[in-house]
Amino acid sequence: MKKLELHWQILIGMLLGIVFGFVMTQLNWGVSFVSNWIKPLGTIFIKLLKLIAIPLILASLIKGISDLKDISKFKNIGLRTIVIYILTTVVAITIGLVLVNITNPGDGISEETINKLTSTYAQDSGVLSKIKEATNQKGAGPLQFLVDMVPDNAVKALGSNSLMLQVIFFAIFLGISMLLIGEEKAKPLKDFFDSLNDVVLKMVDLIMLSAPYAVFALLSSVVVSSSDPDLLLALLKYAMVVVIGLLLMIVFYCIVVGIYTKKSPFWFLKQISPAQLLAFSTSSSAATLPVTMERVEEHIGVDKEVSSFVLPVGATINMDGTSLYQGVAAVFIAQALSFDLTLADQLTIVLTALLASIGSAAVPGAGMVMLVIVLESVGFPPDKFAVGLALIFAVDRPLDMCRTVINVTGDATVSMVVAKSVGKLGEPHVKEWDDHLEDVI
Repeated sequence: MKKLELHWQILIGMLLGIVFGFVMTQLNWGVSFVSNWIKPLGTIFIKLLKLIAIPLILASLIKGISDLKDISKFKNIGLRTIVIYILTTVVAITIGLVLVNITNPGDGISEETINKLTSTYAQDSGVLSKIKEATNQKGAGPLQFLVDMVPDNAVKALGSNSLMLQVIFFAIFLGISMLLIGEEKAKPLKDFFDSLNDVVLKMVDLIMLSAPYAVFALLSSVVVSSSDPDLLLALLKYAMVVVIGLLLMIVFYCIVVGIYTKKSPFWFLKQISPAQLLAFSTSSSAATLPVTMERVEEHIGVDKEVSSFVLPVGATINMDGTSLYQGVAAVFIAQALSFDLTLADQLTIVLTALLASIGSAAVPGAGMVMLVIVLESVGFPPDKFAVGLALIFAVDRPLDMCRTVINVTGDATVSMVVAKSVGKLGEPHVKEWDDHLEDVI
């Protein structure tokens, strides 16, 4: 009997999780049961993915660079990656702004709904913490992101998933230095990182065995903790504008893949779908990174020289889905609170959302922090920030899940484009978790 493909297993787990979550919300003891006995399974899964994220980035990036015979190739890959990421982000923000200006979702929000949302969420600790964090980021200098990229302690950088850019910097620095000391002297260290890379990728395979059960736990816990259904309904038009924009970005990626790489867009979506489904379940492109790298390298055929740089950088600075959401959310809030935005203001939104996405963390909720920075850039009254965020807070979690899918898909698309441009897009070589099982039992 043929084994059910992984993306179908994960999808079934997601659907069952949603149904189970809805059933549990109808029972007096259901919410506490899911929180105490189901949610921890999903939390453990996310922690396992985060556990191997930094070892995987370190090993794969050093292996990718040390395999190069010419450092200029790496410069080529790096420059193309940054330029393409910027272009896709600008496309995403533009799509969002065009849609929100055509549909005007903020005009349909009644004063009563605004007051209800404000009273429910304006003093929420989550909203207030996002405003505080955005204020701290806004107060930093224009080159602060470069300062933050360089670690002063490699061990400290390797010990925190929030310092991923510092890990990337250290890995590139170490990899280039290994090239410069010569192949013979670098061989022991190179062999270590080559072996570590293979081991960590095998860990990804093992962790993915539990993915269908983990997404069941994650989705059921999201459902039982969802907000007031009436408030969600009031924000349906706004949410639909965001979702349509995100779907258009998927279409854009498929067009790019089909035209430039000459690969079938449907084949591409099928190969990357397990990473997309995990991105939806976890709302974190950083947690999904190990799976994204495994799918892109083994199932799509992108060479490690390319994927080991493009994907970790993408998980940190490429936020196409989040940037599109910034444009829609900023204009929606302005419409709902009768704050006029000129064409110049909307161009400012494009630029600010682009810059904010580079410095944003690849974790759930980062989009809300970026949004405060975007609103401030167009002169939105600071005393209305809490009200503005309260307007969209009720649907932020489900939209966060959706836009993370786009972030991950964008990373995979750019890795294919860069690989094709430097002749590093080959045939897939899939490795299974039990390839060497007979050797040890």
